[in-house]
Parts: sequence; C-alpha cells; structure tokens
Amino acid sequence: MALPPPSPIHLLRSHSSAVNTLFISTDNERIYSGDSSGQAVVTSTRSLRPLASWKAHTDSLLGIEEWGFQIITHGRDNKLHVWARPEESASIRQGPATLSDLLIPTICYSMDVNALNYCRFSLLVLGRASAQEGLLAVPNLVESALVDIWSLPSRQRLHAGIGDPLNTSATAFSDGRSGSKSGIIMSMHLFYSTSSAPSSSTSTRELRLLCAYEDGSVVLRKRTAPENKQTIEGRGWEVVWKSKLHVESVMAMTVSSDCTFALTVSADHLVGRYNLSIVNRMPRKRPRNATALGIAFKTKHPGNGAVAIRNDGRVCAIGGWDGKVRLYSTKTLKLLGTLVHHKQGCQAVMFASHSIDRVPLCRDLEEDDSGDDDDITVEEKRARDRWLIAGSTDAKVSIWALMSFEKTSTV
Repeated sequence: MALPPPSPIHLLRSHSSAVNTLFISTDNERIYSGDSSGQAVVTSTRSLRPLASWKAHTDSLLGIEEWGFQIITHGRDNKLHVWARPEESASIRQGPATLSDLLIPTICYSMDVNALNYCRFSLLVLGRASAQEGLLAVPNLVESALVDIWSLPSRQRLHAGIGDPLNTSATAFSDGRSGSKSGIIMSMHLFYSTSSAPSSSTSTRELRLLCAYEDGSVVLRKRTAPENKQTIEGRGWEVVWKSKLHVESVMAMTVSSDCTFALTVSADHLVGRYNLSIVNRMPRKRPRNATALGIAFKTKHPGNGAVAIRNDGRVCAIGGWDGKVRLYSTKTLKLLGTLVHHKQGCQAVMFASHSIDRVPLCRDLEEDDSGDDDDITVEEKRARDRWLIAGSTDAKVSIWALMSFEKTSTV
C-alpha cells in the first residue's frame, strides 16, 4: 500500500509578500525570512511565533543571515545592513505574540552595495574567539561581473574587482550591466579550502571564491596575494578552473558544509555538480555527462530557483518554479521524493543543522545559560535537526519533517 503524500508540519504566515530568502541559525533555534517588500521576520522554532518583524529594506530582500549576535540583511535597495539580534522575550514565550511584543532590531552599521544582479552576499565567518570577524563577498560597486571582498566589522575593502576585467571593459553600460562574455554574477560563495600541501609542516589556508554567471558557467578562483595585502582590479587572484554546464543562467548555487562540492540549478532541466576538492584535473574514468570539472545531471523538471544541501552532504533539496520541492541524492541525483504544498514558485529552501553533534562556533559559548534547554528534549532536538524549510511566492514558509536518511534507511 502506497504511503500518503507528506504534508508540512508547520506553516508560517508572517509575510504578506513573496518570500525570497531563508536562513536558520546553527543551533536551529531561529528561522529568518525575508520577502519582496523588504520585510524581515525572525521566528522561534520552539514556539513558532515571530520574535521580530521589521521593515529591513525599502526594496526586496536578497539575503538574510545570522552572524553571532547580529543579523545581516541585503536588499535590492543597494544597501547591506548589520543589526543587533533580538532575544526571545518572556511575554512572547508565555503567550500569543502581539504587534507590541515584537522587537525591532537596532541597526549597527550599513554598507552601500550593488544589487543590480540579484546576487546576495556571501559571508565567511572567521573563527576567532577574541572577536567577531568575517569576510564579506558582494558584487563590485560598478561592474556586476566582478566581486569585492570586505572585512567586517571594519568595513575595509580587501580585494576589489575580482574577475576578468579585460572582458568586462570590452562593453560598458551606463547602468552597471556587465559587458563580460560570461555576463553578470548570479551567485557566489567565499570559503577556505580544506586541502593543504602534504609536504608542508604548517597548515596554510587558501581563500577561494566560487562564482556562478549569467551564461551558465561557474568559475573557481583562489587568492595568490598575501593574506593581509589589499588588491585592486582583480590582482592577486587566479582562476583554478572554469566549467559551463547550463544552457541558461544559473539561478541558484549552494556549497556543501565541508566545501568539497557545489550544486547549481537553472531555468533548464539540468543540475550541475562541481568537485571543489579537485584542483586541475578530472578522474581518468568519468561519466559521459562530465564536462571540465563538473557533471551535468539531467532531470525531468525544468525551471528551478533554489537549492540547498543537507549538512551530511548526502541529500539536496531543489525548489521549483512549479512550487514543488524535490529531494535528490547528491551523488547520483536520483529523485528521493517530492514535497507538494505551495501553489506558486518556491524561491528559497534551507535544511536545519545537526545541532546535537555540531562543533561550537565562535562566540557560541557566550550564549546565556537560562535553562531553556529544559523546555525541549533530545528527541525533539533530533527531530528538529531533520527539518526542511521552504519559502514561496505565495508568502508562506513551510516546515517539513524529513526522514533521517541514515545508511540503514531505505528510500
């Protein structure tokens, strides 16, 4: 007997406009969502009530992310704001939340950014216990095919114009559109490579930048300049590899938690998988659908706008323009299941973290010990670890409880 189709375990209706971006805290305690009107909402995963709701931007939100005790929001109004993260109040925890109970975060500082190409920021958290520091990658202020990297909280630009300035200068547009052959940047991810030279006695970090472009290509670059040296016009960076798998623009890209592979989706029916641990070569035996340093998997469902990878790296979720969320194996891209609820396009998906077994990050140990853990059991935490969150054009956020996907499980 066939099992009935799954339904979301919770629906969040805190938005009145299309939900564009989602994020869940590393301890799975808070869900962050942003919509096309610029409204941002922070929701408690315990009470499922909003902790804060405020007009973060005057235009659509491109990205929202928790960073320690702060929140970063990126909007189409060409602004990036850093806010102080609100805490859950006792009044909200004990009873129904009213508009007067909801907190409005205070702004810490802002930055002018380029939001022409709908490309959200990429934050690389620097794990230093002494202070909260990070590197922020955003599209270049003038040329949307190039990338700038800033240091936070100092807001000092470390690297400017990362990309191919020779191509971008061929055709100039007054509104900032790219004249590059690859087009504007659609998505980016800044990370440190996990590999190190085996002959070296000291571990050296290599800063890398993965960019997905309008022409369907993906380019991996690495920093060759010294760590603290400022660079301009893309100097001090070199291309590691370039791969073009899609025939349409890349609509979304995500990188695994261990930064060993990436996935891209597009308007076409392809899903691109890129091996980030291989530097300059592919294995001798590779599938027919392998091109350069990536593999293009064909699916039966064109038109995808969101993709996320589960923490264990085994399962990915792809949000389609048809409103459905499809689960795939990241290794074979075999379809594992389909989540059907939204009637309009799914624009954001996000997996919860494995909060039980995770290693504490910078400043996690500074969280207050208020005894809140007594309100939730270990079994409930493990169940919450398996949540999948989806945001749709219908202004709703759906929460799904997935199976464990352990090796002993059958799908």
